[in-house]
Amino acid sequence: MCAAALEEYCGSIFWNASYLQRPDPDLPVCVEQTVLVWIPLGFLWLCAPLHLVSLFRKTKVNTKHLSKLYICKQLVVSLLFLTAIAGLGVTLGEDYGPNTERSSKNAGVYYANPVLFAVTWILVLLCQEGVRRERAIDSACLFLFWLLLVLCNVFPFQTLLREALRLGEVSDVPRFCLFYISFGLQLIALVLSGVADIPPEAKDLVKKNPEAGAPFLSRITFNWLNSMVVKGYKQPLVQEDMWDLNDKDSTAFISERFQHFMKPELAAARVRFQNKLKKKPAKNRDNGHEDPYQNGPSSGLGKGVSQDVLMMEERGKKEGEKKKKKDKKEEEENYPNSWLITTIYKTFKWLLIESAVFKLMQDVLPFVSPQLLKLMISFTQDKSKYAWEGYLYAVLLLVVALLQSLFLQQYFQRCFVLGMKVRTALMAAVYKKALVVSSDTRKESTVGETVNLMSADAQRFNDVTNFIHLLWSCPLQIIISTVFLWLELGPSVLAGLGVMVLMVPINGLLATKARKIQMKNMKFKDKRMKIMNEILDGIKILKLYAWEPSFQKQVEDIRGEELKVMKRFAYLTAISVFIFRCTPAVVSLATFAVFVSVSSDNVLTAEKAFTSISLFNIVRSPLATLPMLIASIVQTTVSKKRLEKFLAGEDIDSDIVCHDPSFNTAVSICNGSFAWEKDANPLLKNVNLDIKPGHLVAVVGAVGSGKSSLMSALMGEMYITKGFINIQGSLAFVPQQAWIQNATLRNNILFGSPHEEERFKEVIEACALAPDLELLPGGDLTEIGEKGINLSGGQKQRVSLARAAYSQADIYLLDDPLSAVDSHVGKHLFEKVIGPNGILKNKTRILVTHGISFLPYVDKIVVLESGVISEAGSYNNLRASGGAFSKFLDTYAKEQSNQRYSESGNGQDTEEFELNPDREDVQPDSPLEDIVSLTLKRENSIRRSQHNSSVRLRRNTSVKTSENADEPKKGQRLIEKETMETGQVKLAVFLQYLRAMGWGYSAMVFLIYFIQNVAAIGQNLWLSDWTGDSVEYYNQTYPSWKRDTRVGVYGALGVVQAVFLFLGTLLLANASIDASRVLHSRMLNNILQVPMVFFDTTPIGRVVNRFAKDIFTTDEDIPTSFRAWLLCLLVVLGTIFINCLATPFFATVIIPLGLIYFFVQRFYVVTSRQLRRLDSVSRSPIYSHFGETVSGLSVIRAYKHQERFLKHNEVTIDENLKSVYPWIVSNRWLAIRLEFVGNLVVFFSALFAVISRDSIDSGLVGLSISYALNVTQTLNWLVRMTSELETNIVAVERVSEYTQLESEAEWISDTRPPQQWPEAGRVQFENYKVRYRPELDLVLHGITCDIDSTEKIGIVGRTGAGKSSLTNCLFRIIEAAEGRILIDDIDISTIGLHDLRSRLTIIPQDPVLFSGSLRMNLDPFDKFSDEEIWRVLELSHLKDYVSGLQEGLQHVVAEGGENLSVGQRQLLCLARALLRKSRILILDEATAAVDLETDDLIQNTIRKEFSDCTVLTIAHRLHSIMDSSRVMVLDAGKIVEFDLPSNLLEKGGHFYAMVKDAGITRESTTHL
Repeated sequence: MCAAALEEYCGSIFWNASYLQRPDPDLPVCVEQTVLVWIPLGFLWLCAPLHLVSLFRKTKVNTKHLSKLYICKQLVVSLLFLTAIAGLGVTLGEDYGPNTERSSKNAGVYYANPVLFAVTWILVLLCQEGVRRERAIDSACLFLFWLLLVLCNVFPFQTLLREALRLGEVSDVPRFCLFYISFGLQLIALVLSGVADIPPEAKDLVKKNPEAGAPFLSRITFNWLNSMVVKGYKQPLVQEDMWDLNDKDSTAFISERFQHFMKPELAAARVRFQNKLKKKPAKNRDNGHEDPYQNGPSSGLGKGVSQDVLMMEERGKKEGEKKKKKDKKEEEENYPNSWLITTIYKTFKWLLIESAVFKLMQDVLPFVSPQLLKLMISFTQDKSKYAWEGYLYAVLLLVVALLQSLFLQQYFQRCFVLGMKVRTALMAAVYKKALVVSSDTRKESTVGETVNLMSADAQRFNDVTNFIHLLWSCPLQIIISTVFLWLELGPSVLAGLGVMVLMVPINGLLATKARKIQMKNMKFKDKRMKIMNEILDGIKILKLYAWEPSFQKQVEDIRGEELKVMKRFAYLTAISVFIFRCTPAVVSLATFAVFVSVSSDNVLTAEKAFTSISLFNIVRSPLATLPMLIASIVQTTVSKKRLEKFLAGEDIDSDIVCHDPSFNTAVSICNGSFAWEKDANPLLKNVNLDIKPGHLVAVVGAVGSGKSSLMSALMGEMYITKGFINIQGSLAFVPQQAWIQNATLRNNILFGSPHEEERFKEVIEACALAPDLELLPGGDLTEIGEKGINLSGGQKQRVSLARAAYSQADIYLLDDPLSAVDSHVGKHLFEKVIGPNGILKNKTRILVTHGISFLPYVDKIVVLESGVISEAGSYNNLRASGGAFSKFLDTYAKEQSNQRYSESGNGQDTEEFELNPDREDVQPDSPLEDIVSLTLKRENSIRRSQHNSSVRLRRNTSVKTSENADEPKKGQRLIEKETMETGQVKLAVFLQYLRAMGWGYSAMVFLIYFIQNVAAIGQNLWLSDWTGDSVEYYNQTYPSWKRDTRVGVYGALGVVQAVFLFLGTLLLANASIDASRVLHSRMLNNILQVPMVFFDTTPIGRVVNRFAKDIFTTDEDIPTSFRAWLLCLLVVLGTIFINCLATPFFATVIIPLGLIYFFVQRFYVVTSRQLRRLDSVSRSPIYSHFGETVSGLSVIRAYKHQERFLKHNEVTIDENLKSVYPWIVSNRWLAIRLEFVGNLVVFFSALFAVISRDSIDSGLVGLSISYALNVTQTLNWLVRMTSELETNIVAVERVSEYTQLESEAEWISDTRPPQQWPEAGRVQFENYKVRYRPELDLVLHGITCDIDSTEKIGIVGRTGAGKSSLTNCLFRIIEAAEGRILIDDIDISTIGLHDLRSRLTIIPQDPVLFSGSLRMNLDPFDKFSDEEIWRVLELSHLKDYVSGLQEGLQHVVAEGGENLSVGQRQLLCLARALLRKSRILILDEATAAVDLETDDLIQNTIRKEFSDCTVLTIAHRLHSIMDSSRVMVLDAGKIVEFDLPSNLLEKGGHFYAMVKDAGITRESTTHL
């Protein structure tokens, strides 16, 4: 019916099968005039409305500017319009013209088509204008329309030509001409539509972000990335080369969208939560668990707790999960939940839907190829078919494969960008939340945990969203393939599927087992890293005591355990690989065996066999990925809970503090009570306080009386239970513990305010920072390390004060800023900044202080006693009243005398009035000769040792400590940059790894994998031979013996393949574990033997990183990527082999394809690796900035700088995205190019099969094409694996770098000193000179002196005079530059280091303890009996303490000895010395660590026990050496005085001056 109507419309036959059943087929003219015209036009008419909409919008488009390209496009379309009109004219002329003799009129189509085209061209003109108004670069719809049109017109093109050639003349000249003219114009239009039309205002944007100017073709093939790839190939990419982000990918945009959807969702969830609470009986509320720090200040968050974030990250995750299980029950109830996923969905809805559409298309296409393959095979078997069919199938295979590649890459691109955006949204949300959380929410998690939310949990979401569509796509693929397989093989498919389904629980079982082993492995890793950390933190002590071997053994033991566990894990992996690889063979075996044995009519034909194998291959991956996906979704739910809990926590109440301008006071609190938590008891009770503008108020009180809490209350950080606060004006806050950002010194002070030179100078002067700036290598542009690591405590505090002074606020809250500085600096700061004549004299200042000396100058004093204001008034009034305040003053008189006695002798007075002399962070500091400046010139290790706190920070960051003050050019950046490998990894590194594995092992592995691959190919060849049987036994019964042989051999080859694979994997596992063992022990061995200088110039974090990250990579990643790489390589080679076997022609194509492949791969690997590195480099600032923000929260809020920090965070995340985004695209860029190569392989193998179909066996055709279909994936993997292997092998390079560091002298050399040496204990220095590093100046300039047996020598000198260097020389921590040291007439440079170090005893300046038992800390080698150890404990006054402990000597010391007081640690060091008791004792005196009592104990014990030894004391407190036999005074590395103390005092030189400075009078020396 339909055909008849069409035939009437065309005036010719619509369809006749005979057109195709000939060697040169063609389409009937009618089809060409109808269907082939309607397809492209229909497409355009459907898409047109999208572009026409913009014509009706009022857009401010630049109508004057018409680009040349636009004009050309419109011109071409206008010409096409003219051709359409002409066509209509021709028809009309023929029908109604003057010379019409024809009786029959033209058919309807000759009227309809020109009209259709004319209308269409007008539509296209409008569309192109619409595109211009949208400011779009080009239009995908129009491009596709032109493409379709040209493709459809190819048919009439050849029909007309063939017709003309056949007749030898052109029958219808006008239409013939018009068709070819319009075809030419359409081609031009197609080319023009593929070019980008960039409006002039967008030119700059396109320079910075080429994607914005990429036309459609370039977008789908990712061609716009080419310039970056080429650049990356020529030179390593740096952050500056990164392109700008698209607006919709920027953090600000994503974050805003996410917040927009999050607010209503969260609000709804809160309502649900409230309703749930109401339903719950009240009983739950009564037993709400009490918090141990009910209202202590927010659990030390201010101090930047948990600096060991990075080390703890892994551990935290696991403990978190354990904890989660316990709290599940309670947890579900106590926060609004299940809103996060919906928010994410709503925010990124369109991206999700888009990617789902692509995924769907991509899932359906793979099933087309097997069907085409089937047709192809039947084509080669049936020689009667025409050749054009084969060519058609080959082309179709290519087209399907290309479409599949394009869809797949678009899908991946969308998904990875989605993952990136989700991560960005969550990171921004967590940051934003962290700025506004209330103090109790803040208390629930440490800084480390919050940073973890941002790093680990957001990353989890990222990883899951990448593959979220697989949840529906995997089952879909499985269902479709089952249907197709059923069509091929009938019910026997169920056998194969049954096997597959059985594999799933087995895999699950293996996975859980593997996870358990992994947990165990992490435990050992943590333990090993903990010890490594301690070793590196205390490396100086280990060297001084010659204890390295003991600790090396500990690490090696743990490593041994770890490797054992790893081996078990590797065996498990081998089993699962075995199963995974067996599955396809077993499945096809089961299916084919069942199929053939069910009935004798079932003969396995080539079509059936290869089509089913292709289908089974499709099913294999969804079956493998589903369980993994589900496991990772389960993990993500944990993250979801944590994020929901944090993001739904309470915000700080911004209305706690009122700002009512009608008050005449600057600050007033009326009857206020404040608590740290909502329902806790108030910490500050009934506070009434009025402060007039411009007044200076001091707040005093004992420790813990609530002074800092009062500050927090004024800033609105505490809950107000009654009363109110009113504050007029802006605040500036100086916290008790200075908060310093990782930025330049100038930016730390400006803190976001504009830089005004005059004001800046004034503030610097007033805050006594001028001298420091001169000493810092880069002046005020010096970069300050994280947490201010390269500033002393005093400097940090002064910077913090300078920040406040510069901010020009109205009210200043100063929380004890003077405690961390020396008394005279304190005086200076008070006079110049805070006091009545300071630069803040007209502002309102509230000063918490411990220094009495300032109190007379303040306007008002507020005395706090346990949270209540006990009295307030001026100094004199309070003095007279005799209340709490006068008591307070009296306490001081005592302390003052104590402190006078302990005054230090190196040019720094301890603060005169200190509330708590045992404050850990009082760092001695004086601007006249600032510690830092001197430290810079000395080694770093002293700095490191002075403050344990800094040691803890150094652990995880490559800290920037300013050393090398001598090189101001380099000085602004700190510590030598870590070498970042660029370029290609040397072959030598691969060989090094193979050597570590053992050559025998390596060769075996290669061989076995090779045999396995041969077996796999053999199996497929056998199958193709088997399929030949169907031709041979056509219409005959299939003999059963033949059937059994076929099935048997096929199965056997499958088993051989699996067994060899298993063997290979096992061998490789063993080999790689050997390699790990060798590499680790070499590195450990060498690191313990490198000289101290190395540790002074290398941040500990960097060394730790080699032992953690790089060893982890060599343990876990390299073996897997190596195995995968090897297997991929062999499969690719196998494919090429089979294709060459089937069609020898194929060999000709290999070389050009190989070249394309090689170049693409080389370009990609270089760029991708650099992008990866940039990603990890730019990722850490996000977390460190976040950590900084959390620890400085109160400061940021006080200054009201939340917005600025939010912006900064957005910029930081954007910087990271700038390298993540190109990396995602680069993977797609590579994939699309490689898949193109792969698709060509498929095309050529099909093409050659067609060409040589007479000489070829149909089984081989099937084999070669099904192999080729597989090769695209494998090629892709091969490149991935190569680049991953290259990236990972860098770890081996980094590890081996540390095995080649130059080590110190031999531990034990050939010349060994006598057993009893040193018997007398005489020490002689002969013209001894030394420098720390070859390029630095001398530290000791030719020291010559004799020290007799049993002399007691005191060594004094200002900081940096070379006192500590002297001890370092005795122990050969640094080697002589000239001269020598003799001990009992033996030159110490001739004997082994351990012989030397184990015969001297030192009590070091800071007591370093290691985690382990007390006994291990005293005697790591178990040389001494328990009795001896108890004896020394008694002598060092620790016996009572230790015997009181439950475990006694086995009592576990925490990391760094944190569970012992500082005094006890110092006494333990004394016990170590007593235990060793050699004839020479060096005493590097503890400075601030020890209280006076302990100090006395130590001094007395030493006098008594070491009376017959030579004792060298490096003194910081002069009174301790007033009774020595001689005193050596060092200055700038020379001995300036060396005599009896009494003689030196008479003489009145250096020593006399120092004693006088320290305030030790003649009388006070007599009682010593």
